[in-house]
Amino acid sequence: MALFDFLKKKNNNTDEAEILSEGSEEIDELDRLEDEEELEDLEKLEEYEEFEENENLSEKYIENEAAEEEVIEEEADGETTEEFSEEDEPEAAPKTGFFAKIKAGLTKTRDNIMSGVDNVLKSFVKVDEELFEELEETLIMADIGVETSVYIIEQLRDRVKSERITDVSEVKTALADVISEILDKDEQPLELPSPSVILVIGVNGVGKTTTIGKLAHNYISEGKSVLLAAADTFRAAAIDQLQIWGDRNGCEVIKHQENSDPAAVVFDAVQAARARKTDLLICDTAGRLHNKKNLMNELKKIAGIIEREYSQAHTEVFLVLDATTGQNAIQQAKLFKETADISGIVLTKLDGTAKGGIVIAIKNEMNIPVRFVGVGEGIDDLQPFDSKDFARALFEE
Repeated sequence: MALFDFLKKKNNNTDEAEILSEGSEEIDELDRLEDEEELEDLEKLEEYEEFEENENLSEKYIENEAAEEEVIEEEADGETTEEFSEEDEPEAAPKTGFFAKIKAGLTKTRDNIMSGVDNVLKSFVKVDEELFEELEETLIMADIGVETSVYIIEQLRDRVKSERITDVSEVKTALADVISEILDKDEQPLELPSPSVILVIGVNGVGKTTTIGKLAHNYISEGKSVLLAAADTFRAAAIDQLQIWGDRNGCEVIKHQENSDPAAVVFDAVQAARARKTDLLICDTAGRLHNKKNLMNELKKIAGIIEREYSQAHTEVFLVLDATTGQNAIQQAKLFKETADISGIVLTKLDGTAKGGIVIAIKNEMNIPVRFVGVGEGIDDLQPFDSKDFARALFEE
């Protein structure tokens, strides 16, 4: 993998301490070159707000859980055990609940895209070039992007011609089929054998640490043992925030002091995961200055340590993107892909934006699978991405 080329260029007898010390020298150089006071003030303000928001969310989640337990206990007082178990069966309609969350999370995106498409189709009585041009403009305005919108309309033209579609009302179905094909392209299920490592990367503010906490919850619920590595040692409160998620999920967090070498944290976490035969190790990473060479080198070094020290583990690299940033998310993905062999995308805050069409653009332009989408604030609202359900939720009334 391109991500792990860093250490392959080094001699096999390279001293381990020398490798780990390089990161510290790079960080020292970065600190000397940057305006520390301005950067620190800005980052601490942004990250404290993010941390405070997650603290509030934690309290809200715990309060809601307690309230639900009280209601269940009150209802159970007047019921038999059989009646209670039938009504409170945890596996009752999980598929319906999953699709309902995806559909609800896509409400703003669906309204943004489909209302425009419907308005265009209502304005035409025949299928002609002007109709295609109007649809293309509508898709671009819906934040699907120019490149992907042009591609969609080209495919739509071909489909209309091959299927001899003359009724305007049938164009919408054809459009849905084209988008579904884009999302389905080369899609493979995510498989995490034991042991596995997930390296989580992304810029500050996209919800990286929260995503890690929810991923841990998902896999612990499946019966996997999970270990977390707090390798984002630069962001204010990042270590404490990850520890909160670790405590909530009942899994250990490997951590060092703030501003310590991230690669050293990952090294210790890998040793711990190996010794304990942990199913899954999830590593947080720094997210500031994503376009700076030194930070990208740090990611290479971390990945190299995982490759050298834990070569038997299956490795995934997840890039976390904020859906509300729209086309900027594509630019972030392109920058990170220059250094990291990204194996999957986690798209957060999908429920709070009308720019969910970015999923289509990411798949078409980057051909990187979207693995998870955030469709709510709850701990269970980080859902595995299913292209068919996404397309269905996007076009279904």
